Amino acid sequence: MKIVVIGGTGLIGAKVVTNLTELGHQAVPASPRSGVDTVTGAGLAEAFAGAQVVVDVSNSPSFADDDVLHFFTTSTTNMLAAERTAGVGHHVALSVVGAAGVPDSGYMRAKAAQERLIEESGVPYSIVRATQFYEFVTSIAGSATDGDTVRLPHALMQPLAAEDVATAVTRAAAGQPVNGATEIAGPEKIAMDDFVRAGLAAHGDPRVVVADPNAPYFGALIDDTSIVPLGSATTFSTRFADWLSANVPSGAR
Repeated sequence: MKIVVIGGTGLIGAKVVTNLTELGHQAVPASPRSGVDTVTGAGLAEAFAGAQVVVDVSNSPSFADDDVLHFFTTSTTNMLAAERTAGVGHHVALSVVGAAGVPDSGYMRAKAAQERLIEESGVPYSIVRATQFYEFVTSIAGSATDGDTVRLPHALMQPLAAEDVATAVTRAAAGQPVNGATEIAGPEKIAMDDFVRAGLAAHGDPRVVVADPNAPYFGALIDDTSIVPLGSATTFSTRFADWLSANVPSGAR
């Protein structure tokens, strides 16, 4: 199959392209660098010609509330319209576990709006909702840093490795549309402050992590149920400690 991967040169997209190619598919990475701009619509018709599946793992360049909402709603609207014209039979999108339940976060509101557009489009689809990636540990710390202190809630999360996210997206793209959402997560639940504390320690980062129930996570107050799967979910086996050992240079630990 010809499968176009929007965001196909990024953290998840590049892995998905590799996986699909190894499975024998014609996986085509698409991004502004290759002349495909989902926000303006430029290059979509050409990229989607002859495609059976479109995978969207793109992300907004800005997380400001208005910017991220504009990105996801505009790009998704443009992609779905181009897919209908091209006769694409399957739209696969990567979303976030808990998006609909954390409306105070501009990013989560935008992902929930993206999901609604897909669900109402009439294009057969599969949505893969993932928990936070291990790779995000330092960016989560950065978003909550004040001087040498990182303030984060002691709320549960169930993060996983980007490699495992790519595996789940690959499976969805190579399979049939489910016309619904599936959720994926890592093998362990861990409090967000403990997750970041372990990650910074492994990187040799001297910042102090403080548990603060009033600390927001990207603009929203969360609890133990906000960003973890509450129903059935596919869990992957890569543990955070093992991921750190494999991905953080020994000199930093």
